[in-house]
Amino acid sequence: MSEMTETTETPVLVRVDGDQCCGYGICAEKAPEVFDLNDDGQATAPSTPLPAHLHAPARQAAAACPVRAVHLTTP
Repeated sequence: MSEMTETTETPVLVRVDGDQCCGYGICAEKAPEVFDLNDDGQATAPSTPLPAHLHAPARQAAAACPVRAVHLTTP
């Protein structure tokens, strides 16, 4: 099993699949500095790469999403 290893130079983008998001808000609880909830209660994330200090909270939030609507990628 391989894991994405990140350094301060490795950009990470967060995407929330709006079709999958059910608005549980767990991601916003785990990483409030990364996620917001819109008026419909669905999670939103920045469209720009995250700073390195937010990579771990974003990974934890993605892992906690019960419907797997949060995705982390490298550009």
